[in-house]
Amino acid sequence: MKVVVAEHAGVCYGVERALRLAEEAASQSEHVHTLGPLIHNPQAVEELRSHGVDVAQGLDEIGGGTVVIRSHGVDPAIIEAALDKGLEVVDATCPFVGAAHKCAAELTDAGYSVVIVGEAEHPEVEGIQAHAGGNAVIIQRADELPERLPSRKVGVVVQTTQSAARLEEVVTALLPRVTELRVCNTICSATTKRQRAAGELALTVDVMVVVGGHNSGNTNRLAEICREVNDRVHHVETAEEVRAEWFTDADVVGVTAGASTPDVQIRGVIAAVEAMGAHDA
Repeated sequence: MKVVVAEHAGVCYGVERALRLAEEAASQSEHVHTLGPLIHNPQAVEELRSHGVDVAQGLDEIGGGTVVIRSHGVDPAIIEAALDKGLEVVDATCPFVGAAHKCAAELTDAGYSVVIVGEAEHPEVEGIQAHAGGNAVIIQRADELPERLPSRKVGVVVQTTQSAARLEEVVTALLPRVTELRVCNTICSATTKRQRAAGELALTVDVMVVVGGHNSGNTNRLAEICREVNDRVHHVETAEEVRAEWFTDADVVGVTAGASTPDVQIRGVIAAVEAMGAHDA
């Protein structure tokens, strides 16, 4: 059984940067917390904890020291509150997410009604909405658009890990309903490359394995894209989840991984898949 890894897979620049900033903070301060999980990868978060970086769900859980803003970004009011509390703030917001924040604020300032294409409960989207003044319409699909839009002057911002197809679907639906439409394509390039590579690989293999946090939006999106073209797709966080029965009669297995998945986890899953193939042989 042959294992093929997607051309683009695994940690992106924004995740690498966030992990580096958190580790640097831990080396310089005895009390370091991230505000929520730094990235959506439980194993990486536990590794940080072993180095002295704890997770707090709110500022009220942090008595002092350093707070690291997660890669997904936050409401700017939270950063102000942390500074007012006397905490040292390390902003690990992904630069691509920062660009989405900037677009949302600019659209709002220019008088556009903002539509965010993304997951309403996702921390990244919550941060984008805060930069839009808290009044944005949040949807994942075109059929979720309200019957009555707030105005006929609409600006669109998209969660960085959404697919280009999803954004195009929403824009196409909006065009006949508005007099002015401005679109900020804030999907990050790493997301686009990983999605394209995963979809292309899934077309050519018998089984596809997607590696990454089950709570990771970008990893779930990769699995969704692969399932559109391949019926045998499995999403795992760790090698321990890999099952031999998945690879019955499989000659070629594809592997991809979300942008928040460290290389060590990818290598572990690949080794587990290869071991299944060796056992069958």
